[in-house]
Order: sequence, then C-alpha cells, then structure tokens
Amino acid sequence: MASTSCPKCNARVEFEVGTKFTKCSYCSSQIFIDRSGAGFFYIIPFSVQEKDAVGLFRRWAAGPTKAKDLDKRAQLSGIKRQYFPVYQFKRDVDGKEEIRIEPAGSTTLPGLHSLKVPAGDLKIFESGYGTEGVELVKPDIEMSSYLNEMPGRPKEQALVYFPIWKVDYILDQKRYEVVVDASSGEVFAGTYPGRGSAAYVAVAGVGYVAFLAETLVTAINPVLAIILMGITLAGVFGASLFVAWRM
Repeated sequence: MASTSCPKCNARVEFEVGTKFTKCSYCSSQIFIDRSGAGFFYIIPFSVQEKDAVGLFRRWAAGPTKAKDLDKRAQLSGIKRQYFPVYQFKRDVDGKEEIRIEPAGSTTLPGLHSLKVPAGDLKIFESGYGTEGVELVKPDIEMSSYLNEMPGRPKEQALVYFPIWKVDYILDQKRYEVVVDASSGEVFAGTYPGRGSAAYVAVAGVGYVAFLAETLVTAINPVLAIILMGITLAGVFGASLFVAWRM
C-alpha cells in the first residue's frame, strides 16, 4: 500500500500502487493519483448540446476561408460526446498566479492543446456525479512529464475532464473532423477544405498587366489612358465579385 494527502482536507489516504483514482474516506473527494503526487479531480458539465454543436459547426463552415458552400455541402458522418482529460497546473510566478493547461491523453484531434478551462464551471468529480453515458477518455500521459517545464512554484494540480463534441464530416469523398468546445462553443479544426486562391491571383495578374499597359499609353494619350483605367478598374472589381460568388 502507498499513501498520500488528500488535496482537499489533507487527510492521509492509502491506495494500491498503480491506482490512478481513489476516494478520500474523510471528505469523500475523488482524488487523481500521479507519480508526482495527489491532485484534485474535476469535471466540466456540457453547456453546448448536440443541436447547438451542429449549428456552431455550420457557422464555422460558412467562414470566408472555407470551401464554397461548405456549410451546405458538408455531410455529417458522425457526432460524438466525449470527456477529454487535461491537466491544470496553478503556479505562483513572481507573486502572480498562472494557469497552464496540458493534455492528459494522447490525441490527434485538433485544438485539444488550446483548451481554456473556465474556473466557474469546474465541478469536483465525486463518485455520484453522472456522466450520462458520455465516453471518458482515459489519461495516458503522466502529469510528471510536464512538471519540469512549469514555471514558478506549484499551488495546485488537477486532472480535469473537459467536454467536447467530435464532429466528422465528408466533402467530395474526403473525411474531415472538427472539435467543438462544449463549454465555450469554440470550434477547432486541423485540415479542412479551403477556398482556392488561383482565380483571385489570375484576376490580380490580368489587372496588373492592364494597368501597366495603360501607364505606357498615358505618355501618348492621357485622356484615353484614364478611360481605359476606369474600364479596367470596373472589370477587376466585377471579376472579383464573380469569383467570390461562384468560387
């Protein structure tokens, strides 16, 4: 048997070596056990429901950098709720509190290195807390692997289960995935179908060549050059609108 101190009431807690989670027999707090010691064990409730997550994805897909009509053409192939584990480190750095968030689970999903834990939404993960069938991703990265990189003095360390929606979609027979932060509603994506720039470059190139030629005409017939520049300006503007609308 090994032992540690409860981070909430400081009582002595015994546990089997290799145990990841245990319960304080005095205050009933759930405790996360890492080789670096004991830490708090928190969870954040889902505040973004499935319908809202889909709406957030569609609004994200309608952005100007995304492929034309991605919000309408993307075919949802799956949406899944997960609690993803992250470590929260509170540190005293030159008299100021700093909070660092690091993933506790191995993942290739986008955005999970950029999550921000809202302090007001943290709930102590007690034994009676209902997860309503949401998948709990198991931590497989030791907290101790981050400690050497942490600045200042430690104030608190915790394992936090963070709520996310994993959204999978298909466009032109290619699969993509995004993560919707089920606490803040922020959308994270790695790769996604973007809007092509070749047509814009072509319009800009034609406009540049035309203006260059018209500059040479200025030396011969300034009035004609001004008329031609006006026509070129209107043409470039119209072509840009056409590209933005159709592509």
